[in-house]
Amino acid sequence: MSQHKVVLLLGSNIGDQKNNIDTALNKLSETCTILKKSEYLTSEPVEFASSNIFCNIATIISTHLSPIQLLDYVKKIEIDMGRLTDSTASKVYTDRIIDIDIVKYGELKFVSERLEIPHNRHLFEREFSRILLKDFI
Repeated sequence: MSQHKVVLLLGSNIGDQKNNIDTALNKLSETCTILKKSEYLTSEPVEFASSNIFCNIATIISTHLSPIQLLDYVKKIEIDMGRLTDSTASKVYTDRIIDIDIVKYGELKFVSERLEIPHNRHLFEREFSRILLKDFI
């Protein structure tokens, strides 16, 4: 099986945010290899109002999973950690214990109802993403 380099963004704004991110990274490492991690960055919520500040991190992983298999895997991690709503499905952003976004998957360009690669909002529109990804893209 071939390995693919994938850029992910993780964020949390409920509970112990750093611990939530570390837990998600540990779960990711059960199936994927973590190659690089950014520093933690705090940021205001984007596209919704909340008094809870986000903690975010970028990571590069190596995986044999296809884009949809990886999406299913990260969604399972989110659900297992207690995330109740998926903003892609609900079209509404809310506070969340963990959010894992696939930003890039090698040089692949892919669009479906569930997934867009590259994740252009994170690459170009969101300031916290640009800061975290400056050394990754």
